[in-house]
Amino acid sequence: MAGPRSRFSVLWSFARPHRATLFVALALGLFASGMELATPLVTKWVLDTLAAGGSITGPVSALLGLLVVGAVISWRQWILLGTLAEDIVFDARRHMIGRFLSAKVLPLLRRPTGELVTRMTSDSVLMREAASSSLVGLVNGSIVLVGTLVLMAVLDLVLFAATLAAVLVVAVLFGLLMPAIAKAQEQAQGALADLGVGTEGTLRAIKTVKAAGAEERQRERLFDDARRAREHGVRAVRREVVAWTIAWTGIQAAIIVILALGAARVAAGEMAVSTLVAFLLYAFGFMGPITELSQNMTALQAGIAAAGRIREIDELESEPRSGVIGAEPSGGGIALRDVRARYGADADPALDGVSIEVPERGHIALVGPSGAGKTSVLSTVLGFLEPEDGDLRMGDTPYGSLSPAQVRSRIAYVEQETPVVPGTIGENLRFVNPEASDQAVDRVLAELRLDELIEQLPDGLDTPLTDTSVSGGQRQRIAVARALLADPEVLLLDEATAQVDGITEAAIHRAIRRQAERGAVLTIAHRLSTVVDADEIIVMEHGRVAARGSHETLLQTSDLYRQLVAALVVPTG
Repeated sequence: MAGPRSRFSVLWSFARPHRATLFVALALGLFASGMELATPLVTKWVLDTLAAGGSITGPVSALLGLLVVGAVISWRQWILLGTLAEDIVFDARRHMIGRFLSAKVLPLLRRPTGELVTRMTSDSVLMREAASSSLVGLVNGSIVLVGTLVLMAVLDLVLFAATLAAVLVVAVLFGLLMPAIAKAQEQAQGALADLGVGTEGTLRAIKTVKAAGAEERQRERLFDDARRAREHGVRAVRREVVAWTIAWTGIQAAIIVILALGAARVAAGEMAVSTLVAFLLYAFGFMGPITELSQNMTALQAGIAAAGRIREIDELESEPRSGVIGAEPSGGGIALRDVRARYGADADPALDGVSIEVPERGHIALVGPSGAGKTSVLSTVLGFLEPEDGDLRMGDTPYGSLSPAQVRSRIAYVEQETPVVPGTIGENLRFVNPEASDQAVDRVLAELRLDELIEQLPDGLDTPLTDTSVSGGQRQRIAVARALLADPEVLLLDEATAQVDGITEAAIHRAIRRQAERGAVLTIAHRLSTVVDADEIIVMEHGRVAARGSHETLLQTSDLYRQLVAALVVPTG
């Protein structure tokens, strides 16, 4: 586990770009604190002037001046710190968004979505105050504390010694409590992240949960996560309260001692009443910097833990942003030659010597049982799964010479699950090609028999796309339309007709055939109707190519293909 200095450096890495603003806020805070420190001395001046029978106009005017100037400076400081806090959070969130979207897909998918969302939201909020006002408050509070002690020493050394003893006791106890507070807060944040993961997963699968009658089980699981978050939070609060109680009790005890000793010294003629009043004002005000230090130290501990969790996002491996300088894909199609790939160092090969030629124009279909490696082929073509051996080319250009962006700019992909991209139906249709014309959109909608659906919706293309606004089959057709609007050189389809009726499936097949006339189509198919008109069918098993050929040829030569065909059903509606 990283030491305190190392963990603080993680938090400082977020504040460092704004250090100039931090220093300005610190200077303002010190100036405002100076106004406060001067107040007891001016009060002593008022009392001494009264005792001497002089005019108090000057001292009282000075007090009012200190009040007004201090208020204005404090107002400006807090505006500065509030803005700074939001800037730091914005930078942290922008950094995380960039890391998420530039990360390699498979490592990113291994992390629970709810955990990543928690780091984007609650962790960044916890870090906000710690990286801005807490840092300034700690420095400012420390300096004010030292300044108060110095002025107390100037007023009376005997009372100062009693005050210093109380401060040292409080400081030692604080130092002993801080590690426990930090640990409790870190555990509370971890439990909150678990709650976020569980809630996100449950809501994502809410239909399955309800259909299985598992609401009570999921409720108990989420309650357990919430209970753990509460327990760790309560533990942190209790330890914070102990620290606060020690600080408050220590200062109050010091004030009682100061009052008793001061009264005795005044009675003995060793101290003026005005000096005792000024000293007591410093003692009463002593709780301010102590409270500020304890609050900011607590916030700092929470912020350090949050910053560490946010920085863990940097461990995600990023995709390369550029390929070989000057390299561009030449020719068309995709070629996999003796490609081997796996999803982890200890995992079995997902692809074991796969060779597939996807021509510049034409339709290649992949079939095979579950786990045969079909989706792994598409993941490899998209650059999600990196080959550990073999040759992968786009046209005549090796993938290693191209950036992922260069590869994917020529590819359109339709996932089997057809996830909803946040936004309207129109935004989803233009998601790959934002510049698509209205005429192109209308043509694709008609081609996939979506035009009537859009006309029936109250807001048409401006209808928000959700799991309830359209059916699964309609969502799948929207995903196909989105891919066709990109006019790609290579179209990848992962069972694009799984949720549609027979008539709609025929419309999709016609669109695929037209696309195959002007580009390459590589599709994973589980329906016979998708397979029969492909230019080549590739049968996969155990991460290898078991057979290839036309539908008629494979019926004669491949036992596995005949078994697959026997299990395929042509939908009738």
